[in-house]
Amino acid sequence: MGAMSVRTESSAAHRAGFACFVGRPNAGKSTLTNALVGTKVAITSNRPQTTRHTVRGIVHRPEAQLVLVDTPGLHKPRTLLGERLNDVVRTTWSEVDVIGFCLPADQKIGPGDRYIAAELADIRKTPKVAIVTKTDLVDSKALAAQLIAIDQLGKELGIEWAEIIPVSAVGDTQVALLADLLVPMLPESPPLYPEGDLTDEPEQVMVAELIREAALEGVRDELPHSIAVVVEEMLPREDRPADKPLLDIHANVYIERPSQKGIIIGPKGKRLKEVGSKSRKHIEALLGTPVFLDLHVKVAKDWQRDPKQLRKLGF
Repeated sequence: MGAMSVRTESSAAHRAGFACFVGRPNAGKSTLTNALVGTKVAITSNRPQTTRHTVRGIVHRPEAQLVLVDTPGLHKPRTLLGERLNDVVRTTWSEVDVIGFCLPADQKIGPGDRYIAAELADIRKTPKVAIVTKTDLVDSKALAAQLIAIDQLGKELGIEWAEIIPVSAVGDTQVALLADLLVPMLPESPPLYPEGDLTDEPEQVMVAELIREAALEGVRDELPHSIAVVVEEMLPREDRPADKPLLDIHANVYIERPSQKGIIIGPKGKRLKEVGSKSRKHIEALLGTPVFLDLHVKVAKDWQRDPKQLRKLGF
């Protein structure tokens, strides 16, 4: 480092880092992620634990890149898997640069929120921002009361909130401001992902995962793991008016043995139809566009033991 350079405001260091949003189911985490990224990435659903994977949204700005990591829901562990999931959550919390704790404006702070807050209090180093979501559902008096309650909650548990910020992802209120507040908490770093990336899992992988999840529902005992899904192609349907797009998705569900075909397809094809309509709903929510889903069941003999097949099936 020979020469000294004087930094002007315009060439301030680029920042990049990771944030995760926590909060009980329906606290508005996924909606907020989607609003920040500006496109649908996380899967919004009323069923807790749909986002078991680290679906990340990436907020690109000229001066910063904010990578949103989705942690699985933290819940009182009832099972060993629950314990494992909770460990994953704690590890994630200690690895990110900032944690956003989402609390809906229209609901009083409850035991679920307290449970998460108490866990957050144990993570000392990571800065924590309290985000009051769904502010479009309350008047200013109720909002003020909620802000005071959150401040109080922090004092009780010894959490020093870096910020307490109200947002409405639906009304797009304050979402850009939230990004402004999170960015300075990130370390100086060049961008971590290429400009065009919105999520680090290609859509095809996420779509395949949704189909696989739907296919396994209800037959886990008979076919615990021997299902792989490959999305062969995703193409916008030609000749559709701009306001009525349709995405054609062709996917193959691979099983290991011919005898398993009947289990997946079901009597008169009923099960496969259910798998199709269930996963289609989730895919449409994920991609934000109507989908025509074409599903076929194929046998890939003993794919779990065949490295060539495994590669083809994306493992």
